[in-house]
Amino acid sequence: MTEPGLNVIDVLLVEDDPGDALMTEEAFEHHKIRNTLHLVRDGVEALQFLRREGEYADAPRPGLILLDLNLPRMDGREVLAEIKVDEELRSIPVVVLTTSEAEEDVLRSYSLHANAYVTKPVDFERFIEVVRQIDDFFVTVVKLPR
Repeated sequence: MTEPGLNVIDVLLVEDDPGDALMTEEAFEHHKIRNTLHLVRDGVEALQFLRREGEYADAPRPGLILLDLNLPRMDGREVLAEIKVDEELRSIPVVVLTTSEAEEDVLRSYSLHANAYVTKPVDFERFIEVVRQIDDFFVTVVKLPR
């Protein structure tokens, strides 16, 4: 049971790197983040999850998406573009969480209507702090659509 006034959401992590996925999971555990983290490994799976297709027919609608850019089969830029043109999905906040510091990726992500762009820190402690800050902002500070 959750505390009154505490928002608990489903978070979709779209991440192909097992190490980064594990660090994100550990950040959720370390900071006792109550949100449920769902993991998919590529862009095709991400869209199947979001559209509740195939094995994801019973998937919950996430309240937040953490999206890597460099993914197999369909990259994060393509996934972001698909999400933001889909009337059913476009209101879900998308945080691009990637290793890329390229200005072109930052500009393109925002032009595709990403809600935030965060470069993954390489230091583990800093990484888990960044994940905590993202969660804190999007779950505690801002009002999300239901």
